[in-house]
Amino acid sequence: MTTGAQIVYVVDDDPGMLESTAWLLESVGLDARPFTNGGDFLDACATGENACVLLDVRMPTLGGLHVQQAMKERGLDYPIIFVSGHADVPIVVRAFKAGAVDFIEKPYNEQLLLDSVQQALNSERKEYQQETGRQQVDDKLDTLTPRERDVLLPLVKGYTNREIAAQLNVSVKTVDLYRSRVMKRMGAERLPDLVGMAVAAGLVDPLRLR
Repeated sequence: MTTGAQIVYVVDDDPGMLESTAWLLESVGLDARPFTNGGDFLDACATGENACVLLDVRMPTLGGLHVQQAMKERGLDYPIIFVSGHADVPIVVRAFKAGAVDFIEKPYNEQLLLDSVQQALNSERKEYQQETGRQQVDDKLDTLTPRERDVLLPLVKGYTNREIAAQLNVSVKTVDLYRSRVMKRMGAERLPDLVGMAVAAGLVDPLRLR
């Protein structure tokens, strides 16, 4: 995912509604990408973007709920806001059960729609930042030698240098050396920073630290 413009995919078979919605989104600086049918949207949509989807429920050929299912199958887990002029209860229930973040009836209040879109994009940005942080930690872990990893795990679990030395059958001086290398490779200035990275990478359970 890139950190560029926030993208809103708008999928609606009503050309007038599609145009007015795209204009509204672009007026507040969002990158609106309109589609008149679900098939074209699915073909154009890609993973790894800071995006959400405004999706009409009732469309010919491929309705909104079917598009939602197809997105899941393709790994397109963007937040979905359904819009519809026929928001009957069973459809609303199905949409939310399948993971929709909001359901707005047409004709919609413009500010309500913008607020919902921004909330969806912010949640996507937060998830992206978490994923990016995890990837950066994983990349740094890949630079560690096997011996440095041997030191890293007990270190972040709370063992002292002397205890680690005994576990690895090496001198405390050697552990000091490897500890310094690990901190440098991981870009950690303090031990708590290193522990946080290990927790983010799933190497240790924060509830089971010493």
